[in-house]
Amino acid sequence: MKNTISERVFDFLKNYPPFNLLTAKKIAEIASEVKIIYLEKGKILFNQNDTNHEHFYIVRNGGVSMYKNSENDKILIDICDAGDIFGLRPLISKENYLLDAIANEESIVYGIPIAIFEAVSEKSLKINKYLLTSFASTSFDPYTSEQNNNIFTDYIAKDNLSDSNLQSINYTKRPLKCTIKSTIKEAAIKMSAQKIGCIVVVDDACVPIGIITNSDIKNKIATGLFSIETSVKEIMSFPVITQPKNLTVLDAQLQMIKHRVGHVCITVDGTSNSKLIGILTNHDVLASLGNNPTVILKEIKRAKRTREIREIRIKANLLLKSYLEQNIPLSHISKIISEVNDGVTIRVIELSLKKMETPPPVKFTWLALGSQGRKEQLLYTDQDNALIFEDTAQEKYQETKAYFLKLAGHITKSLHKIGYEYCPAEMMASNPEWCLSISEWKNQFNDWIMNIDEKAILLSSIFFDFNAIYGDVNMSKKLTKSIFESLDNKNLLCTFLAKEAVASPSPLGFFKQFLVENNGDHKDSFNIKKRALMPLINAARLLVLSNNISEINNTAQRFEKLAEIEPQNKELYQSCSYAFKALLKFKTKQGILHNDSGRIIQLESLSKEEKLKLKRCFKPIREIQEVLSVRYNLANLR
Repeated sequence: MKNTISERVFDFLKNYPPFNLLTAKKIAEIASEVKIIYLEKGKILFNQNDTNHEHFYIVRNGGVSMYKNSENDKILIDICDAGDIFGLRPLISKENYLLDAIANEESIVYGIPIAIFEAVSEKSLKINKYLLTSFASTSFDPYTSEQNNNIFTDYIAKDNLSDSNLQSINYTKRPLKCTIKSTIKEAAIKMSAQKIGCIVVVDDACVPIGIITNSDIKNKIATGLFSIETSVKEIMSFPVITQPKNLTVLDAQLQMIKHRVGHVCITVDGTSNSKLIGILTNHDVLASLGNNPTVILKEIKRAKRTREIREIRIKANLLLKSYLEQNIPLSHISKIISEVNDGVTIRVIELSLKKMETPPPVKFTWLALGSQGRKEQLLYTDQDNALIFEDTAQEKYQETKAYFLKLAGHITKSLHKIGYEYCPAEMMASNPEWCLSISEWKNQFNDWIMNIDEKAILLSSIFFDFNAIYGDVNMSKKLTKSIFESLDNKNLLCTFLAKEAVASPSPLGFFKQFLVENNGDHKDSFNIKKRALMPLINAARLLVLSNNISEINNTAQRFEKLAEIEPQNKELYQSCSYAFKALLKFKTKQGILHNDSGRIIQLESLSKEEKLKLKRCFKPIREIQEVLSVRYNLANLR
């Protein structure tokens, strides 16, 4: 007789990583031993500092929130949905839990027996990489120090087993070393003379027993904790991590993230009991990777032509795809891709300035607007930008403006060649309306705030999310200050922005069905940008403006800041932040899948699980719209 429960578990696990990397036979073996756990809302699966369980977990239905306990509060780190794995610490590091796992709603969780999983996975490189990345993504502690953050950044490179990932990595074959009898002063002199950031401590047989880095000297000697004449034994890190000389790029990445180190010793047989023959550093790993954010940014800075930048920017799309496949948190993805987008814009401006016959006549600032201004532009989108130039004498004004319009024309043309389409509404710095002096910009924003009409509302939704990319940042700060002074004088704009934020109904109809487009080219399709993302973007913008919060443009970060200053709505704002990141991630995945913006979704192409995940993100939209309706008394304005 068939075990129907085991079969259902099997049918679920086969669709999600890392189980989908196993054979059907091995998945069935795991499924037969899975522990099925029902959790009511608020039920705790494990607490911070609990001893590790014999299982790690995957969400079957519902959601599990991961919290980090601080002195006075709980910090929401992540919410795990159907298919998300968590509680990996017993599998990866054999340590006590560092987070609380609490059911966000009624949920079913599968407990995966660690012993059985380890037996059937057979140390698969793909599985190990996925698990280590998931562990780093959902753990709190990898982001608590600069070193671990750098390791993680180095690690999240293109997620495939390409030839370059499987090639042996180049390492330093003549490592700097000293004996256990050496003093710190002697070791430091050697490091300084060779201009090398680490030295390996070896015994008489040249077997590595410890390592000292610049950080050790800075933190332990410069602070006065130890004397410069102290033995190296007192400050060295030990035991060292060792590997054989045929170590691959992928293996090197795994070792560094797993052991949270920046250096690996290469020995004759790969063990800690054999002779030291080399040292591998983070820099070596970086040099072996062509599709890494650090490498990409350096290539952008060195690019001489627009065509080169376009080719480099394509690498960032591959990087984005790999991040999504590895389930890297969207906050990290957004930061990295935003740095790439800003880097592209900066380099384009630098090259465009070289095309001009003379230097700029006055200082100027290039502003990114819309999604780039909010640091939410993950895929190629239309350009939205503007330019501020310093006030000039009236007789010089037309000449000055003509200069910056010509410059802006070069910039927008180059961005178009790279892949950023021209804005259909011409909201670009090459349009004379959006290339203005600082005084003109102040007057323009003041006019939108004081003389409200449909155009003002539309333009406010784009221009209030500006971010200075290049030039004199002080001018953008002056503009921000002027905007908030105008808002203090007349807050009627906030009421109209509130009406705009609640204008789009909840993405779900009365019977919980998706509200689709009724006509046009996208009839019967779901517009995730209009129905789901924009209500959250508009609500966050309105609330930070009304609370006089400046210089926070990102929607998720705006909600997180609001959670701090309005504790009575903390849970709602945190839910909005999470929902926005989940929706943006979903849109981005759809865009990569269909090679478009991801804005329009064909519902029939989604699985039941994907539809459920989407619906879970819609609840905060309805709730935040209700808050706005009450706060701005919108019922009496209709």
